[in-house]
Amino acid sequence: MEYQQKSLGSYQLHMIKTDKFKTITVRVVFRAPIKKEEITIRNFLSDILLLSTKDYPTKRKLMIKAQDLYAANLSAVNSRLGNYINTSFYLKILNEKYTEKGMFEKSLQFFRDMIFKPNVQDQKFDEESFDIVKDQTEQTLKSIKEDTAKYSLIRLLEEMDPESPCAYRSYGYLEDLNQITRENLYTFYKEMLKTNMVDIFVIGDINFYDVEKLIRENFEFVTLKKVRIPSIISCEEAPKRVKTKVEQDDISQAKLAIGCRTVGLSEYERNYPLTIYNVLFGGGSDSKLFQEVREKNSLAYTIHSVPNKLDNLLLITAGIDQKDFKKTVKLIEIEMKKMEKGDFSEQDIDKAKQLYVTAIEESLDSPQQIIDSYYMMEMLGTDDIETKLKKMQKVTHQEIVAVAKKVKMDTIYLLEGVANHEKD
Repeated sequence: MEYQQKSLGSYQLHMIKTDKFKTITVRVVFRAPIKKEEITIRNFLSDILLLSTKDYPTKRKLMIKAQDLYAANLSAVNSRLGNYINTSFYLKILNEKYTEKGMFEKSLQFFRDMIFKPNVQDQKFDEESFDIVKDQTEQTLKSIKEDTAKYSLIRLLEEMDPESPCAYRSYGYLEDLNQITRENLYTFYKEMLKTNMVDIFVIGDINFYDVEKLIRENFEFVTLKKVRIPSIISCEEAPKRVKTKVEQDDISQAKLAIGCRTVGLSEYERNYPLTIYNVLFGGGSDSKLFQEVREKNSLAYTIHSVPNKLDNLLLITAGIDQKDFKKTVKLIEIEMKKMEKGDFSEQDIDKAKQLYVTAIEESLDSPQQIIDSYYMMEMLGTDDIETKLKKMQKVTHQEIVAVAKKVKMDTIYLLEGVANHEKD
């Protein structure tokens, strides 16, 4: 795998050459400091741009054109990384070695037009497309509570710190949706093009010179001065006390979510010992939480932990019987204490490291995950894959214990069933 990065004035071009895939994937990322009030309109914008363009003003016409390009696949996703929000547009096509000469350029122009030539008249987005996206977004926002696992995590983060970007709902907000018009959506679109930082990634069996030439010819951004802020949400003080919040809903299985702060981690600790800590603690079927809480004590249907490194958080989620709430929390606290005392073996560490290596190797089978890795290198200055593997192998028992002592429980949230609660 070969990598080249070029600064093309108002944006960065990243090219990754590999013969592992028959496809070429292009990702255009717009990045800006996150604002709570802009999440909904940003989601709306990425959805409406996928529905139609100026030249293909209906979804049907757009799809027919995509099929003509050997089933070119277009998609978009919004995601928060620390203090930033990213809007990513993807194009995935067959390499023209398997189709016909010139198809990459034609597909790239189609992709470009989706971003730069939206279905707009009189400074406002097309009414039919607007109404479709508004209805879909409204349904999504009204159905958030139906996924109780995700909803409990949302509520946990809101209870931890409602003002933090960590607590912002990635789906957006119904009250903000009702403020979106075809006119202000177009105003926001133009503002995003002007002010956001932009990175373009191309991965596949490519020629660097040809790709750079085509990108230069088809992508041009006239940007204003861009605001840069720290990516990582800092956490230098431990919580003064553990908060508990219990809410009821019409559900059969209670959902437990626990938020822990990772306090005062160094960059090295955040990227390496914390990863191994999580694998040992709650990251898989061999972890402390899975074995002790689920297998030995039968207190949870599911349980696992995940670190949100850019937020300085470690989140624990579980599906439980609500009568076992206090027992489950107590056992989780005991397992956290065991990690602080170093109650795990070198064999456990070696197994965790091997799981990490396997995960890295599996990520190399996905163009999107390879792009994600290079994007984090660009955004945070993280190590390349080869360096990551070498550093992870050197993580010690002592370093993991040091991190364990910096993981502090902050908030406990339980979503329990109303009917069962009344019986109790």
